[in-house]
Amino acid sequence: MAKAVILVIEDDSEIRELLLVSFEREGWTILEAEDGERGLAMLASHKPDCIVLDIMLPGLDGLEVLRRVKSGPESAKIPIIMTTARGEDSDVITGLELGADDYVIKPFSPKILAARIRVALRRVAESREASIRGDTKLERGPLVIDTERHELLCEGSRVDLSATEFAILALLMGSPGRVFSRGGIIDSVKGHDYPVTDRSVDVQVLQLRKKLGAASEWIETVRGVGYRFRD
Repeated sequence: MAKAVILVIEDDSEIRELLLVSFEREGWTILEAEDGERGLAMLASHKPDCIVLDIMLPGLDGLEVLRRVKSGPESAKIPIIMTTARGEDSDVITGLELGADDYVIKPFSPKILAARIRVALRRVAESREASIRGDTKLERGPLVIDTERHELLCEGSRVDLSATEFAILALLMGSPGRVFSRGGIIDSVKGHDYPVTDRSVDVQVLQLRKKLGAASEWIETVRGVGYRFRD
């Protein structure tokens, strides 16, 4: 199996060096860029399997880099994990709604970031394999969801869900470990500019959890951001 290629776009040379040492232990090939322009140039000449992207970059900031990566037909599916020294919810939510897969707040443990990357790489691999097989079923923990039959089984018993509840669960289960903001859930389930409030998403998730009973613990709340399905 080929080594995963990780593109690190980070202006702090000490952090880049720290990640280089940590990621090499994982057996990954590392590409480095100290600003957004160089990161995009490297993306154009290489095909990384995952991108670690700092939000606070000189010149072209991380959010603009994120927009450009996700707007490219060939690069849109590359998982991106944001790093930021700022803990404001607005930065994190904006990044997630633009398509970032996950985020870590500085200072962070390289081991934790590596674990997030492994989750993202595994998710992409599983999605690719499922697409090749034509699978319509997702099995996570005690839950089995069949998107073609619009059916959910929880520990072998059928659970009746509304169309919106089913769509939210399918979205979360399809990307375990990925954090979805409330706005991102609305856009994915209902489409852009749909007149639904963030509060309505909370209500739908609350109802979904009630129907899942003990299995509801698999849906995790990320405070100030949104929800994810436990990996």
